[in-house]
Amino acid sequence: MKKVIHTEQAPKAVGPYSQAIEANGMLFVSGQIPVNPVSGVVDAADIIGQTKQSLENLKSILAEAGCDLNNVVKTTCLLSDIANFKPMNEVYAAYFTDNPPARAAFAVKDLPMGVLVEIEAIAVK
Repeated sequence: MKKVIHTEQAPKAVGPYSQAIEANGMLFVSGQIPVNPVSGVVDAADIIGQTKQSLENLKSILAEAGCDLNNVVKTTCLLSDIANFKPMNEVYAAYFTDNPPARAAFAVKDLPMGVLVEIEAIAVK
């Protein structure tokens, strides 16, 4: 059985999907873009600020499900430009300091709302 996870502390979905789904002790968090959940807009113009906001959104969804970053076992980072990999990685490393999860990172043609980064995650409770 699946359980829909939703919090007002993360941006509303911009399409027909849930912020996260919990099933069989696993949590599947949809890709988080750097939308400020209060204002509903992207406040940061650079990759550092956008990565921080995306990860803060991820943390809020994890918290709603009773998890934190230590529960994350896999992430996928989507970048609109692979040249942003190094600064994104530096911010990411500050959030996942011990025993970081498995990860894939890809450059893609475009991301929703013209953002620079999107991060999805799988966590285990």
